[in-house]
Amino acid sequence: MPAPVVHPIRLTSAHLRRVIGEPPGPLTGFLANLALSWVAGLRHGSRERLARFLGGLAYTLRIRRRVALENLAQALPERSEAERHAITRGAYITMARAVLEALADEHRMPPGWEQEEVIGGEAWRALQAHLATGKGALLVTGHFGNWELLGEVLIHRGVPLNALVRPLKGALNMRIAENRVRAGAGLIYPRGAVQETVDAINRGESVYMLLDQAIPSKGVFVPFFGRLASTTPAMAVAAQRTGVPAWVVMGVRDGVRLRVHIEGPIPPPTPEEGKDPITEHTARVTAALERVIRQYPEQWLWLHRRWKYAPPSSSSGA
Repeated sequence: MPAPVVHPIRLTSAHLRRVIGEPPGPLTGFLANLALSWVAGLRHGSRERLARFLGGLAYTLRIRRRVALENLAQALPERSEAERHAITRGAYITMARAVLEALADEHRMPPGWEQEEVIGGEAWRALQAHLATGKGALLVTGHFGNWELLGEVLIHRGVPLNALVRPLKGALNMRIAENRVRAGAGLIYPRGAVQETVDAINRGESVYMLLDQAIPSKGVFVPFFGRLASTTPAMAVAAQRTGVPAWVVMGVRDGVRLRVHIEGPIPPPTPEEGKDPITEHTARVTAALERVIRQYPEQWLWLHRRWKYAPPSSSSGA
């Protein structure tokens, strides 16, 4: 396996500012960093208790709770109302835990993470064999479990990684971006992302991207829990240009353990009559994401308006 490529922290570089925007003002930055430093210093047990408190509080205060319950009612109609409420509460705790762990400077991993289990050994061996050829891979995940820690696990397992990120502002996102780079990940900004992805893969570095967010324009509509959802085509376009397949990787939380679920390879499809290969590839990868989320629904971001944008031929949407 290639050794992980460790990228230096470039907090003052133009490239990193493209990703996180301009730093906050002096006073705001000082106060925010004071609070974030306290969070970053928490050990695993304290961080877990805080995550459960914050997640429970957000659920009690009904912060986007209606959105989550509406999503669940349409995506998992076979579940009872009580089950959907339990899933929603779990989703709040999952998101709080993910943010707190992403902020930590040390003690990021839960105890025993070094023995994390890989679910899908054959797919993992196929990924290793692919990386041994000297080309990178397309690694697709979602806002599930803890995608930040999953990226770190992959780096520790010898996968050179570049994370495709959105430009987010503020001290919180600056700290998360800093920790990503400190862990050894490169950062790819959405503008020009496909070409940067192609370049990284040709250098033998893999690209790690989230494929479960609604995008307002230039998306392809693929089935997700029985409804068409606007999805970025970046992964499929990069696969077409490089010829490399995609792997779906998800960090499944199991108590304090993080289990790595991997599925693939999912190669770019050949053109078929009446089918767009970009849409078809995106649909196949999205279906793999859905299969894992169905098994562990409380670990996905149901608070997001995933079906916000309706297909052009539709007159209504979620």
